Amino acid sequence: MKIIILIIVLWYSGLFFQTFFLHRYAAHQTFTMSKLGERVCYVLTWIFQGSNYLSAYGYGVMHRMHHAYADTEKDPHSPKYDTNVFAMMWRTKNTYQDINRKRIAVPEKFTKNVPQWESFDKFASSKGSRLVFTATYISFFVAFATAWWQWLLLPIAILMAPIHGVIINWFAHIYGYTNFKVSDTSKNLFPVDVLMMGEGYHNNHHKNGGRANFGVRWFEIDITYCIMVVLDKLKLIKIKKTAH
Repeated sequence: MKIIILIIVLWYSGLFFQTFFLHRYAAHQTFTMSKLGERVCYVLTWIFQGSNYLSAYGYGVMHRMHHAYADTEKDPHSPKYDTNVFAMMWRTKNTYQDINRKRIAVPEKFTKNVPQWESFDKFASSKGSRLVFTATYISFFVAFATAWWQWLLLPIAILMAPIHGVIINWFAHIYGYTNFKVSDTSKNLFPVDVLMMGEGYHNNHHKNGGRANFGVRWFEIDITYCIMVVLDKLKLIKIKKTAH
């Protein structure tokens, strides 16, 4: 039971900071917050993503490129231009690293105002940091796993963020329904998205990338946006009026 609880905690905590901080803040800037709040989010993203920590800069720039080039040869991740899901994951990883380490030239429109904390990213993305988190997960499984099948969940703990990415970047471009006609294959993966905390409303998001609430129809509840509204009321963030 403790292994299941760990996976659930890692799944939703890591996912929250991916969609809230990396996606809606770094990439789309649908809300503002203080510099202190931003730094706190960096640290919490590192804690909860752990071995699969993603840089706000690398993620933010790559995601902007995805919107600009969706389902074209320049798209960092597209089922139309990758033969299988593993090929897409590998290309996404290489593109992310090239951006994050500034090994390729990126147009200013993709980098403008994207937050970056280079010293922290270097530490949080280091092999040492990732190995410490991986060792911690393994130690937890050694201590609390009570059945062989629970060990099958270990790769999920170690590779949580890439798995989150695959669900949206692969499956939400193949399966689901659409509310809007867009120039790409994005679809809404779930009518009620409790698994991906609103990220599953991918077609809605591609129609209006600057909208903080990814849900559009009455039943499309965006859990992350609901949390954002509470944080806004507490004056910890400020949702932009144009993003509501």
